[in-house]
Amino acid sequence: MRAVALHDRIVSHRIEKMGEQIDIIHTWPLGALETLKTAARLGIPTLLERPNAHTGFAMDVVRKECDRLGIVLPPDQEHAYNAAKLHKEEKEYKLATRLLCPSDFVVKTFLDKGFAKVHLARHTYGFDEKVYYPDMKPRDPKRKLSVLFVGVCAVRKGVHYALEAWLQSPASKDGTFLIAGEFLPAYREKLEPMLSHSSVKVLGHRTDVPDLMRQSDILVLPTIEEGSALVTSEGRASGCVLLVSEAAGAIGRHMENALIHQVGDVPALAQHFTMLHEDRVLLERLRIASVAGVSEITWTAAGARLLDVYRETIATHKAAVSREISQSPDAFPQKPDIGPTVQMIGSPLHESQSVRSYSHI
Repeated sequence: MRAVALHDRIVSHRIEKMGEQIDIIHTWPLGALETLKTAARLGIPTLLERPNAHTGFAMDVVRKECDRLGIVLPPDQEHAYNAAKLHKEEKEYKLATRLLCPSDFVVKTFLDKGFAKVHLARHTYGFDEKVYYPDMKPRDPKRKLSVLFVGVCAVRKGVHYALEAWLQSPASKDGTFLIAGEFLPAYREKLEPMLSHSSVKVLGHRTDVPDLMRQSDILVLPTIEEGSALVTSEGRASGCVLLVSEAAGAIGRHMENALIHQVGDVPALAQHFTMLHEDRVLLERLRIASVAGVSEITWTAAGARLLDVYRETIATHKAAVSREISQSPDAFPQKPDIGPTVQMIGSPLHESQSVRSYSHI
């Protein structure tokens, strides 16, 4: 965090010298406060990435779930309550022109905290097409159902919900539930009775996730808090049918190319396991529809949407400044118009369709 704070100060000083060359600044949480302050003073619009839900919401919902399970979350865990971290992020929220929200779930958590809709911009994430792709060979309809969970096995990911639902379903009698990821020790201890079931295989950290996805029928993610889990797009691209909570931020439509349940609804998730266990025609129909739409969720598609958000934010900001200038012209010196480029500080130089963007990565 000290390194991030140093980077933030370096960036804030640098844009003082090159502010007239920048149309928009794209920042990331906990490392943007000084940059956002300087940008506001210079009249440069800013975007703050929100890779997760509102941090206050996330900390609260994870704390409540840990209390319900009787698990103490270590203080260094990402979503353990931290007043200083929350205070800093909330200051960043207020300073940014708009917050970049990767899912409707994230948008809702900010609306519920009183943020105006105009302050929130929807964009998306994507997947690497060279790494994640399906094996579309016909599958034996009599094969045993294979379910996969991928990720850090923490309380907020809802692995306990997935296991409860799996063991309530007849799919667990002859199917396989694979868990690729490392557990928080106290969480694993709590779940040990379910993890010891013969159908459950704990694989630990794996480097062959794309292959595991291609071999699996289902990717399950019953998370209680998320931004837009990259693993869901990667799973779709690899041929998995998504069984996810509404908080997962997955790009999918219930009963069209995925099965989606409300957070914590174990009976619904158990029913979804059972449906796909008993109806392989439905499983294959969802799988084909899911794979057919993956061109909409690539990083290329995500980049196009992000460029649109840049343009929308710049245009809205210019309109707001113009209104202020018309009301008080002496307070706003004229900013010269210069040629278009996109400059990424901290990453390679890119050019992209007439928007000068300063990345804060």
